[in-house]
Amino acid sequence: MVFLMKNEINRKIEKFLLGFASGVMIAASVWSLLMPSIEMAEEQGVIAWIPASVGFIIGILFLLWIDHITTKIKEQKEENIQNSCKKKSMLFFAVTLHNIPEGMAVGVALAGAMLGNAGITMGAALALAMGIAIQNFPEGAIISMPLKNEGMSKLKSFWYGTLSGIVEPIASIITIALTNLVVPILPYFLSFAAGAMIYVVVEELIPEAQMGEHTDIGTIGVSIGFIIMMILDVALG
Repeated sequence: MVFLMKNEINRKIEKFLLGFASGVMIAASVWSLLMPSIEMAEEQGVIAWIPASVGFIIGILFLLWIDHITTKIKEQKEENIQNSCKKKSMLFFAVTLHNIPEGMAVGVALAGAMLGNAGITMGAALALAMGIAIQNFPEGAIISMPLKNEGMSKLKSFWYGTLSGIVEPIASIITIALTNLVVPILPYFLSFAAGAMIYVVVEELIPEAQMGEHTDIGTIGVSIGFIIMMILDVALG
């Protein structure tokens, strides 16, 4: 997507993309992270809402701390540069965090299929991996396109989008190797990533999409992003 961009995003398109990113992240937080966290906790015999709530709150607090640190580091710079850098860095950080438990989920599914006694077929594990891969398409775009709009080269913007997703296969391999240790805490990882994503949506993306003119375009973007990500998550499992 970033290689098809012109030199600068039209302000209306930027509003739409901010809203779209918000919708994608909200839907991913619910269907890719919180609901699987609750389901896994129930399967483990744990009170279902505890891992989801604890992990979510820790994710919010962690991003709040990162926000504070980022602001202090850049406090000597001009405010507009600081806010722009903070928004882009937090978005990158949140999407990357979100990809770690997704990779772990694929690793758990593959490990279960290889063991042959977890009720998971190799076809189901591969379908899950394929579904998450397709979900990563809009997530990569919402990282790389705003970076290009801020003046970064297309190639560098592309690599930042790629780096946000490279953690998935790494997390998957580690999970397969350490399945027995990782599975009990995976519900907390899933909800932690959800909290981090929701923080970025509420603190950075939606306020930016609702500033100035054309706020309705941002709202439409939220709706479309949410619907697309929800369909991908539900249809692809």
